[in-house]
Amino acid sequence: MNPTFQQLKQKLSSELRGLNSAQTQLRLKGDPSSWTIQQVVEHLLLTYDSTASSFQTRLAKGTPTLTRPTPAHRTAQFVVITLGLMPGRRKAPPEVTPSTSAAALSGEQLIQSVSETIARLNAVIQQAENSFVRQRCLSHFALGPLTVDQWRRFHLSHGHHHIRQIAAIRRTHGL
Repeated sequence: MNPTFQQLKQKLSSELRGLNSAQTQLRLKGDPSSWTIQQVVEHLLLTYDSTASSFQTRLAKGTPTLTRPTPAHRTAQFVVITLGLMPGRRKAPPEVTPSTSAAALSGEQLIQSVSETIARLNAVIQQAENSFVRQRCLSHFALGPLTVDQWRRFHLSHGHHHIRQIAAIRRTHGL
């Protein structure tokens, strides 16, 4: 597995380890609109699946995207990918918004899902890297066209953002 994805998987697993299915349903105290720990993880899993699916489509076409980054894209890429800063309180796109009615899962069950989903994403992205080398190959809805390595670093930055949310929920509940 790519070291960037390995790091992401380890950090997520560390934050989820030892949580039972009731604890994964906790959210920030005093904020009923915030996501539960499980919903945060489900959001991440949906983003990994979405990226993998988009890469599979791009691989089937056999060509990288022809889109060029705008100055706004380059600025956003620098902030998110290079500096590792994610804008706070942005509404997730509907296709990566977690369900409110999913069965409660334990931290260990979530870790298993994270491991499997990151492994699938890693495999597809590796195929894209072999095909497109260092080219900007696939566009992100907000960051514009990215290289394979930029996609990996985006997912690490995005993951860190949500790992901090999980850590905050754990802290507020003394876990």
